[in-house]
Amino acid sequence: MKHLWLTAFADIVESLRARWFMVYTLVFGGLVVVLFAYGLAESRIMGFTGLSRLLLTYIQISMAILPVFVLITTVRSVAGDREAGVFEYLLSLPISLSSWFWGKIFGRFLVVFLPVLLAMVGAIIWGTIKQVNVPWDLFIYYTGLLMALAWCFLGISMLISTLARSSDVAQGAAFVVWLTLLLFLDLILLGILIQEQLPAETAVAIALVNPMQVFRTATMMLFDPQLVLLGPSAYVILDLFGQVGYIVYALLYPVLVGTVCATLGFLHFRRSDLP
Repeated sequence: MKHLWLTAFADIVESLRARWFMVYTLVFGGLVVVLFAYGLAESRIMGFTGLSRLLLTYIQISMAILPVFVLITTVRSVAGDREAGVFEYLLSLPISLSSWFWGKIFGRFLVVFLPVLLAMVGAIIWGTIKQVNVPWDLFIYYTGLLMALAWCFLGISMLISTLARSSDVAQGAAFVVWLTLLLFLDLILLGILIQEQLPAETAVAIALVNPMQVFRTATMMLFDPQLVLLGPSAYVILDLFGQVGYIVYALLYPVLVGTVCATLGFLHFRRSDLP
């Protein structure tokens, strides 16, 4: 356990020195500033006012930004260390492979999630100073969703990184994964399947395998409990899960996907030829 946290700390320090972390932090911090500058904290849409409106817009934009940053910055982790010859030194140190692998995952998770959380906390602090009503329920729920989404794509990234033999291949595979999930967002490609007489339940089930679709639908459910924006597919989702059941599913499913992918990546990493 000591070696695990030491590895996590080393990865955190290394990430804090990297330029991508500075850009990553500025993106999410600047996003909140821009939203405040355009007065979203004072706007009213569909009954959402103040910080509720700002957090709603923030999490919708984060859905597009967070997975890309996590994939691009993480897939080079194992593949890059393999190319740099780090494993040759690793095998000579008194540290287990599991401590090194999971230490990098936990360290990277803190690095990728901290700017997202700090941006939301900054919005809450600013709203408190301006005496705006703070939606604590939305803050806690959206924090949980973003945490689950970050962990999901972190696990996918580590799996890709362990399977790829070079960092260039890992980045290419990460882009293909992100593009595939994006294309299946909101049933874009599933519309073709429905035209081929695919049952609606099957189409929706395929859509709900996509963690990005699960995340987006969960964010919509708070201000649109009947999921009117999804059309007829909403009936299938609500009949299958219910509102509370789907919220729980949206929090647990991405975490499960990330954990399974990370575990598969570790098993392959442990059995592979490290150098």
